[in-house]
Amino acid sequence: MKFSIWPSPSRPVQEVLDLARMGDTDGWYCFWYADHYMENTGDESFKAGPVHECWTILPAIAAVTERIRLGPLVSPTSVHHPALLANRAATLDQLSNGRFVLGLGAGWQINEHRAYGIELEAPGKRVSRFEESIQIIESLLADDRTEFHGEFYDFTDAPCDPKPVQSPLPITVGTGSPRMLKIAARHATDWNTWGAPALAADRHAAFAAACESVDVDVDSKHTSVQAMFFLDGDVDKIAASPMAERSIVGSNEQIIDALGQYAATGFDEVIVPDFTLGATAEARTDAYARFRDDIIPNVT
Repeated sequence: MKFSIWPSPSRPVQEVLDLARMGDTDGWYCFWYADHYMENTGDESFKAGPVHECWTILPAIAAVTERIRLGPLVSPTSVHHPALLANRAATLDQLSNGRFVLGLGAGWQINEHRAYGIELEAPGKRVSRFEESIQIIESLLADDRTEFHGEFYDFTDAPCDPKPVQSPLPITVGTGSPRMLKIAARHATDWNTWGAPALAADRHAAFAAACESVDVDVDSKHTSVQAMFFLDGDVDKIAASPMAERSIVGSNEQIIDALGQYAATGFDEVIVPDFTLGATAEARTDAYARFRDDIIPNVT
């Protein structure tokens, strides 16, 4: 199983680049970065604070690393036009010499859509837009020219040149809804979800069923999962919190056991966000070092 890094977009740029260099040196698999413009509040309200723009940070990460993969987790098609996503992805794959992964989602964060005047369409329409977007992006990344005429987009003899280094360029879809799972099964190479082992196992089973329904082998897909990690945290306190289903808490041995459950479920990659790893850059760096030295080598 592979292990990846995911810093909060609120972190100072220098900390992000230092962490990317560390991940590159220490053998982490991928460096993910959230594609949002503001902190999520769950409604239309705004909470002040820094949030760095994903597609500006990613080229810098590519430039200071040599081995680690990188990508957005995930870019919403409600915000980004598919032509922009495909051309950015192809160029970043060239820049990184074939290390880029394009993470896509349909979009969900209420306050950023409200603040910037971007329509957050009803779920059914939003998923239909996503389905068109991912098909267009697939074609732009692989075909000489793209012709597509749908409900949302019209592409006529559209180029994307140069092509990515990778063929195909990996596309991961972060989702859990039944229709989106089927779209991911048909069009994505990778699939991503949130959840502690029990929730993640249920979601993995749902994705496997979606793959079967469209005659795709789930084992042909790269699957990844992330949770909030609380090293040496209060197990009872976290278990009683609203984030319990998305959290892993406890000693090294308890973390190792949970990671082993992911492996048994069939996940290929565990993403470790830094959101709960400490209040300072030093604490977060130490936490990643603890994963590297004391936890990951003992996962079976």
